[in-house]
Amino acid sequence: MIALPLQVLAAIQSVPSVDGALISAIAGSSPGDVLLLDPGSHMGPIELDKPITIDGQGQATIKGNETGSVISVTGTDITIRGLEIAGSGSSHETIDSGIQLHRTAAHIVVEDNRILGNLYGVDIHGAKDATVRGNTIIGRRDHRMNSRGNGIYVWNAPRILVEKNDIQYGRDGIFVNTSNHGVFRGNLMRDLRFAVHYMYAHDSEISGNVSVGNHLGFALMYSNRITVRDNMSLADRDQGLMLNYTNKSDLVGNLVRSAGDKCLFIYNAHRNLIGDNRFEGCGIGIHFTAGSERNAIVGNAFIANQTQVKYVGTRDVEWSFDGRGNFWSDHPIFDLDGNGIADSRFRPNDLMDHILWSQPAAGMLLGSPAVQLIRWSQAHFPATLPGGVVDNFPLMTPIDIPVPEKIAALEKAARANPVWLRERTENVSDPLASH
Repeated sequence: MIALPLQVLAAIQSVPSVDGALISAIAGSSPGDVLLLDPGSHMGPIELDKPITIDGQGQATIKGNETGSVISVTGTDITIRGLEIAGSGSSHETIDSGIQLHRTAAHIVVEDNRILGNLYGVDIHGAKDATVRGNTIIGRRDHRMNSRGNGIYVWNAPRILVEKNDIQYGRDGIFVNTSNHGVFRGNLMRDLRFAVHYMYAHDSEISGNVSVGNHLGFALMYSNRITVRDNMSLADRDQGLMLNYTNKSDLVGNLVRSAGDKCLFIYNAHRNLIGDNRFEGCGIGIHFTAGSERNAIVGNAFIANQTQVKYVGTRDVEWSFDGRGNFWSDHPIFDLDGNGIADSRFRPNDLMDHILWSQPAAGMLLGSPAVQLIRWSQAHFPATLPGGVVDNFPLMTPIDIPVPEKIAALEKAARANPVWLRERTENVSDPLASH
């Protein structure tokens, strides 16, 4: 007997928008079938346990009964496309979602859907080789931000691809935990706690994502060998990028602009390449601590940050590599030989900075003649400077990272009306108050 491929045996079936029609069509379908849903509302919840395609053609809605997940996937080789999905339950214990992929699921494609008002948008819980692409996910706003669900929740889902999704509201945009070999690229995340919350996930890629107006952009923790490239954090409230116990990773070509606290915070993270990024208009350009000196930091632009670098140490830490350093907007540079490298080295901090960080009350003396004399003396007698960051090869020109017009408009709106101000106006508690 010759086994025919599923595509040969597949049937295309139209499903009317009447009660019970979708559940009956799924039950009666064969592997490889395509169910084309008629425009209108189709009642859920539904479970998909066989290799079929559900296609709403951009005009059909699957509505849950506000209990559990709207679509539960337990089978393999399933595609969910072109649907509006709403009506999940409200239990964090069962991770009630618009679409939930269970550990028995594999080779699932979730694309071009509108997933609206569910507790979680898409939960990938143990599923392998899944793709979540081109979806619009709008989370809930009826709880405190910390009590909401994530747009996309990934747990132990190796080789996942999450790309080109537009995620707004809820708790975190993409939350990844204990999941290796994933790719997260080209996603837009707004009005959230964290855009990307990333833990215990190794050998993965986070690239080309945009965080606008969130509390924190990209929180990358307890992970090794990840590539963080060409992302943008714009008008995020607290921090743009955070490396916490993240090692042997590349942080390259990213733009952080107008983070209220820190562009980049590095805590106990080692052997990383931090290169060709642009850190602009933040409270602190880079704050690194807890023995995080063993990183290569080169080619970055530090522009108009209130404090370019915050580091307290007793020895010099060189921030250049192979004769190339970083650009500093507050360095009075000159380049007589025209080689693109400033002719004088740069130290972003002095003794008074160290005193102010360890003894904040000393800030009352900033304008005093004694403080000005100390700073003048250190500028003219470098031997009196404490340990800290030294760039022996500062760059003459900064790296330029253009922002697309559409994203720049979102950044402008976020700065004018930030999510944390809107949440307070609407009597929603501060999501970081418990941290």
